[in-house]
Amino acid sequence: MASTLDSQKFASKNAVTMYDFDPGATTAADVGWVDLRDYEGIHISVMHSVGTGAISTFKILGNSASDGSGADVELKASTPTTADAVGDTVHLEVTAAELAALGTDLRYVSASLSLATATDECVVTYVRYDSKRAAADLTSNVIA
Repeated sequence: MASTLDSQKFASKNAVTMYDFDPGATTAADVGWVDLRDYEGIHISVMHSVGTGAISTFKILGNSASDGSGADVELKASTPTTADAVGDTVHLEVTAAELAALGTDLRYVSASLSLATATDECVVTYVRYDSKRAAADLTSNVIA
């Protein structure tokens, strides 16, 4: 009988998390802090899901604290002002090597977004890839 790891080619090496980003404001907000310690990098995708205002800023931040309470370090940034329609997507990626080059205490990352219109919304997908140790269900179902 095959083990779970034998049947999970993607989910045992990558952790995918999706967020409903509905800040209700136009100021920049962090989406969700995740640990990058055991991964080779992270790819973050943002899809405009409600509204017609632009995604004003999209950054990947690094931090030494798991809740982002330490000093933020900007790792990558984009100003996708044409991402102003439902279904528009923008992407950024940071490798663990890029994170480590900016500080040995940096371990956590988060997308930081601002929207031009407070009533707009986005879906944000994190893909932490190439786990250093394969494990069952790194990507798991989330049912609210």
